[in-house]
Amino acid sequence: MKRYIKTAVFTLLLSLTVGSCGTKTEKTEITATSESNSVEVSSQQFENSSMALGKISTVNFNETVKTNGYVDVPPANKAEVSAVMGGYVKRSPFLVGDKVVKGQLLLTIENPDFIEIQQNYLEISEQLTYLKSEYERQKTLFEEKITSQKSYLKAESDYKSAKAMYNGLAEKLRMLRINTETVKKGNLTSVIAVYAPISGVISAVYASVGKFMNTSDVLMEIINDEHKHLELTVFEKDALKIKEDQTINFKIPETSQSKSYEAKVHLIGKAIDKDRTVKVHGHLVNENEPFLVGMFVEASIVTSSKQIKALPLNAVLEDNDNYFVLVLNSKENDVFKFDIVKVETGLKNEDFIQILNTDELKEKEILTKGAFLPVE
Repeated sequence: MKRYIKTAVFTLLLSLTVGSCGTKTEKTEITATSESNSVEVSSQQFENSSMALGKISTVNFNETVKTNGYVDVPPANKAEVSAVMGGYVKRSPFLVGDKVVKGQLLLTIENPDFIEIQQNYLEISEQLTYLKSEYERQKTLFEEKITSQKSYLKAESDYKSAKAMYNGLAEKLRMLRINTETVKKGNLTSVIAVYAPISGVISAVYASVGKFMNTSDVLMEIINDEHKHLELTVFEKDALKIKEDQTINFKIPETSQSKSYEAKVHLIGKAIDKDRTVKVHGHLVNENEPFLVGMFVEASIVTSSKQIKALPLNAVLEDNDNYFVLVLNSKENDVFKFDIVKVETGLKNEDFIQILNTDELKEKEILTKGAFLPVE
């Protein structure tokens, strides 16, 4: 066999720990000769260096697309609460983390303008009865040719304008959650209530008692995290590889846990964004995991899977763009003799590397843990 390591004698210094009453460290040598292209390791060296033997095996190799994103919830499960009209916050009892249910009172807003709207509603309500009666009277007189068309049209216009204003004010009061029947009884209020539009947990509070909040201001935010999902960003060059129902393996890098979680591709964006990426929506396999909305994730989308012949990554050694493995030749007198064999490699992931020339290594034992190339 051709020699790829061009030295006559190689040595590798290994640190061996021998335990007795104390700890002693000594240096031993592992030698290889150029004539045999081999490495000899004693049983003691093999054991103390935690070496291990194995064979080429068939593994399931996944081709993946690396991406990242965050944990999110559907738009229907997020709410930014604002008031229909601005005003001073009179009552705001909730804190971030409090749970609320749909329709629950969140806070109250006070503004004198609310009274003015109710006054206008009352005034137009009183006028409407008269204007309707006058309109009907003018209509009858016009049909009997007793009054002029001008008087009839004016009465019709006044009545319909008042009716439109009445309906508009009634709708505004409804949006303010003010009961029109209560207003008609003369019970006016300068305070309106703001209610929860969805059930969930309060994630942010921007209102405090006494603070003036405009109509455009967000008072608080509510999130319902019962249905969490992943929002991922995939680069344009990988977009066509992504299909629905593909497996997503992801981790939360900011946590101390290295646990991997699983999701499935549910939706894929149909247009490329300005930053040349496409959005991928993933459904979690287990929605009960304790993720927080907004958590950053690192993910791999499995685009294809196949069976390959491979060795653990640590078993294959690289030297000047060539790859080698140590194949067990013999074990005699407590000495392991390994041949240095060049291999052709293919696909690679975090754990395994594909071996292409498997026929000459079939059923042979290979140093899969503690492998090394002798140094000059």
